Amino acid sequence: MDNVAYLVTCRRTREQVLVDAAAEPAVLLELVRAGSPDGRLGLVVTTHRHHDHVGALAEVVDATGAATATGEDDADHLPVPVGRRLRHGDVLSVGDVRLEVVHLRGHTPGSVALVLRGGGQGPDHVFTGDSLFPGGVGNTRGDAAAFTSLLDDVTARLFAVLDDSTVVHPGHGAPTTIGAERPHLREWRERGW
Repeated sequence: MDNVAYLVTCRRTREQVLVDAAAEPAVLLELVRAGSPDGRLGLVVTTHRHHDHVGALAEVVDATGAATATGEDDADHLPVPVGRRLRHGDVLSVGDVRLEVVHLRGHTPGSVALVLRGGGQGPDHVFTGDSLFPGGVGNTRGDAAAFTSLLDDVTARLFAVLDDSTVVHPGHGAPTTIGAERPHLREWRERGW
């Protein structure tokens, strides 16, 4: 499925957060080892319950002992017990890394994005799973209400609060920025996908 997983490492403590243990557990575990000599993966956050975002989750958690977190409404659908059920506005901390949880309803009931603030050392970053891509929001399977919900949440909870320089890291494909996508919000709503 050509998923993208992201590893965030605290510069001070070397603790790590993995966003979406999608597939290829050996590759992900090597990434963890490369990111920190101790390989201290503290947390795996799953952006949503779809099978292509959890394929390596059980093996990565088993190998590392990492804690798990996902959106509250998706937690019962993961292949491992979930230690933390996330809600909109929660903040996850691993070392000095703080990730703000943004609930984006529509792709799945519990889809979440994670905002990592640049803190004056660069732009903010948002890990959006399958809720926002270059060119539109994630697939809502032809459900008009789910599409409207997702676009409303993305508009109010991402575009209305994040600067244009914010880098968007989707669950598939290349990154983009809030500024590159902002001019297209009306177009997305009009086309309905």
